[in-house]
Amino acid sequence: MTLHIAPASLQDWALVRSWAADEGWNPGAADARAFFAQDPEGFFLGRIDGEPVSAISVVNYSDDYSFLGFYLVRPDLRGLGHGLATWRAALTHAGGRTVGLDGVPDQQDNYRRSGFAPAYRTARYVGEVPVADGPVAGVVAADRVDPAALAAYDNTCHPADRPRFLTAWLTTPGHRALARLTDGRPTGYGVVRPAEDEARIGPLFADTAADAAALLDALAAQARAFGSARVAIDMPEANPAAARLAEERGLEPTFETARMYTGPIRPIAQDRVFGVTTLELG
Repeated sequence: MTLHIAPASLQDWALVRSWAADEGWNPGAADARAFFAQDPEGFFLGRIDGEPVSAISVVNYSDDYSFLGFYLVRPDLRGLGHGLATWRAALTHAGGRTVGLDGVPDQQDNYRRSGFAPAYRTARYVGEVPVADGPVAGVVAADRVDPAALAAYDNTCHPADRPRFLTAWLTTPGHRALARLTDGRPTGYGVVRPAEDEARIGPLFADTAADAAALLDALAAQARAFGSARVAIDMPEANPAAARLAEERGLEPTFETARMYTGPIRPIAQDRVFGVTTLELG
């Protein structure tokens, strides 16, 4: 049972998405296109006799920062070392970069032993956001905003610039991207997309709780347009206003993860992060 680990293709990742769905991660229906746009060499499969048995992504964003996700082993072949072997092989892709991940509680001690230190916890909030009649004031389609201004806003909220990912994330079929404008400048933006279960919102970045609330309401309305009354959003406890907003809208916490890093990251505007983009790619 020799394990062979090699880069995966976009077509390969449909299987990995199904594994993530089986684990209850509620993956987005069309996320892979944007994931591979950022770093097509950052996705790996372990195979035995040609059959996929393990997966991981180590996606490079810059010369300084990478993010690890999709760490999965087929259930019938767990406990045999295939996951660790895949992990070690894939991490070489990050080189000397700081690596981030979002770890579930029962894996966090293992991640600590691999050099990851916790930064903050994130909770997934799920529920049905009441939708008001008519448009939400100040919220427009993201394609009405200067792309450079939107990218600059995103850069303040993420540990690395990510223009390739952002362009794909905003334009992937099925994704609905909205921005909040104040005096003609963006004061927040968010994306909602169909997923295995509830529609996923991420990111939700905003200057203020009022901006975030307006975007959340408008994104929930967009989710109704593709048949999902319920939404899910991953909110960092590092921004206490995020949890307050979730509670005000009747969302309930389901499970939590911890954002962990192997080293330093550039400062970000944590008070603007009301919802992380995706647990899979940060």
